[in-house]
Amino acid sequence: MSVSWGTQYAKLKTNLRLCANRLKLLQKKKTEMAQKARTEIADMLLNDKADRARIRVESIIREDFVVEAYELLEMLCELLLARFGVIQQMKEIDDGIAEAVTSMLWVAPRICHEVTEFKVINDQLTQKYGKQFAEAARMNQLPEPTRVAPKLVAKLNVGAPSKLLVEKYLIEIAKCAGVDFTPDPRVMREDDDELAKAEQNLINFVNEDNNIGWNVADPRVNLPNPPSNSSPNHPGPPPPQFYQPPPPQLPTSQVPHMPPPNFQPPSNQFQPHPTQFQPPPPPQLNSVAPHMPNEYMAPKPSQPPTNQPQEHIYESPPDDSNTDFLYDFPEPPSDFGDDKKNGGGGGKSEGDNLNFEDLTQRFKRLNQK
Repeated sequence: MSVSWGTQYAKLKTNLRLCANRLKLLQKKKTEMAQKARTEIADMLLNDKADRARIRVESIIREDFVVEAYELLEMLCELLLARFGVIQQMKEIDDGIAEAVTSMLWVAPRICHEVTEFKVINDQLTQKYGKQFAEAARMNQLPEPTRVAPKLVAKLNVGAPSKLLVEKYLIEIAKCAGVDFTPDPRVMREDDDELAKAEQNLINFVNEDNNIGWNVADPRVNLPNPPSNSSPNHPGPPPPQFYQPPPPQLPTSQVPHMPPPNFQPPSNQFQPHPTQFQPPPPPQLNSVAPHMPNEYMAPKPSQPPTNQPQEHIYESPPDDSNTDFLYDFPEPPSDFGDDKKNGGGGGKSEGDNLNFEDLTQRFKRLNQK
């Protein structure tokens, strides 16, 4: 990319400022003209000249697009003025101003008849970044991020507006003016078709048969029918399943006989209620291993006495009427015998008093020893 040092930055800056002011004035002028044209279109609708009003509306739509393009160009001019130091100091184009510079070069030959300042801006930017870059920008053939603003290209497009947009403009103009207007039903049907297409793009939770979704059961799965209660001999529903740990693995010769899996009791027997179902007791060791001697078998725990109520959790005092637990002690003697023959305790009668002198002498003899 060639770089020219003959760029007049003062002239470029002045024309950017003048261009922004000119664009602002053109926006105001075109907006006032569009308001007057809307009044004329309302009169046409009032006089039943809908076809002529549609042609006049296309020019109003074009002027509205041009006003929006001028507003965007005014913003780009202000951006270049705010970052004018980047243009002066950098030889290569910066990514921050690449879209604005390319848009100025692209739009200059298209609206220079209304804004003459764009011709000067185009010449100065061509001298700054080279003719090859300027030609590629006018043809919008530069890669990102140096492409022309997509919104600017869409607003300055020379194609005719869609019929649906024309009808919507007429509806709004008639509504603001208070005029009765019936839009073309064939054109308005296109709007409904667009809504239908948009709905088709949504996530579809229904399959090709239109009967299966994320919350719909698959009809191809055959579910068993619940048993009816019309027949009295029909067995009731199976009792609820209780979890029981698997028994230890034993040889086939020692496994107790179990009924077959498809065994059903006769209909005349009593069917227990599901809520009163009790799990089967575990197999007894004597029935599983009858060949083992009795000394290797674990003793059975003794049963608690049946006369004590079950609600007693802690130990309670025994009843006075039950004397089985008391030991058989002999009755104590009521009369004690005479102690004179034994010779213990001084050998005196019951009526004699204690002899303190004798006790004192005995105590002294003991101390002398």
